[in-house]
Amino acid sequence: MKKQFKILLYILFSTLIISCFAFASFGQEEYKDLKNKDLKELYPGGLFYEVEHYSQSKKSKQLKNIILMIGDGMGLAQVYSAMTANGGHLYLENFRNIGFSRTYSSDNYITDSAAGGTALATGVKTYNGAIGVDPDKKPVINIRELAEYKGLKTGIISTSSITHATPASFIAHVDSRGSYEDIALDFLKTNIDVFIGGGIKNFEERRDRRNLSQELKDKSYQVLYTIEDIQKVKSGKLAGLTAQEHNKPMPERGEMLVPATQIAINILSQSKKGFFLMVEGSEIDFFGHRNSLPGVILETLDFDRAVGVALKFAAYNRETLVIVTADHETGGMSINNGNYKTGEVSAIFTNGSHTGITVPIFAFGPGADLFTGFMENIDIAKKMMILLKVEKQNFSIKY
Repeated sequence: MKKQFKILLYILFSTLIISCFAFASFGQEEYKDLKNKDLKELYPGGLFYEVEHYSQSKKSKQLKNIILMIGDGMGLAQVYSAMTANGGHLYLENFRNIGFSRTYSSDNYITDSAAGGTALATGVKTYNGAIGVDPDKKPVINIRELAEYKGLKTGIISTSSITHATPASFIAHVDSRGSYEDIALDFLKTNIDVFIGGGIKNFEERRDRRNLSQELKDKSYQVLYTIEDIQKVKSGKLAGLTAQEHNKPMPERGEMLVPATQIAINILSQSKKGFFLMVEGSEIDFFGHRNSLPGVILETLDFDRAVGVALKFAAYNRETLVIVTADHETGGMSINNGNYKTGEVSAIFTNGSHTGITVPIFAFGPGADLFTGFMENIDIAKKMMILLKVEKQNFSIKY
């Protein structure tokens, strides 16, 4: 109860301390509009949350579950700015196995989230804009599908629309990331157990006039629209659609990602065979595009607290591998100055787009030692497939 009060106080104080900054709700692609032209930003500091420390057991059991956490647009500068803003500590400090991912796509040195997400999901590099298809636009199977076919429970969580590029890469097979209604339709072709994110519009306000939410209910999904209702679910299939498009940014969003991660783990961990869960902190990228340091920091801190939920489960479960990485870096961010005591951070951005900078990989749990050093982004997916013991060639996609 005391910890919950501190978190609530942290969010309320964050809301007050940055009230001078404008945080708008974003449409599907509106977040890419650069608003800050001078590219220089200051985060004034705020309250800190406590970080718990977990030790990776030397006697870990055989791997049974994987939780892949993607901080969209999260490079080292984003991580370290958030660490400074929280008094020098993040849950990410718990990771001892750390590597770097090369993020280029098949057709561009600078990847987008579609190609980046597809690489992390399938182990195949593809062209910018592609969702779950190779450079020849042929569907390629992803880690979530392989886990599902093996009989594991699966889930996806995102602070963006659930049909946006990164979460879509673990569900859909379309040749353009902008085909949001087609991506939503692909959810009906899966047996995913839990998904939580925005995107009501793509399920219920469609050009074909189909109500996919009703169709999900017909498939025994509990379709819910608020995080309060979602938190009441103890078992069964869950479709949480928490916004018309993207969820509101922090601090307006409040507690969404952390409880969503917790409820997904609670449901999926009931599987005797194991589970695969992907959790995305989407809007780190959104504020990187807008060169908003306060936005980047608050979104990264929110994502880090969700990482804490996964770590706590993994530390006690000892059958779970937690991987934290990014699809790319956004904004070319660099830190000019900071203060651990106050949490103040000063930073500069080089542009309002993605960059080719390598991004970090953090791993904790059985198999974590495989995720050190420099590697291709596609290697992350390939190694997850090996660890889950799923044979890619045994499955075909019927699309």
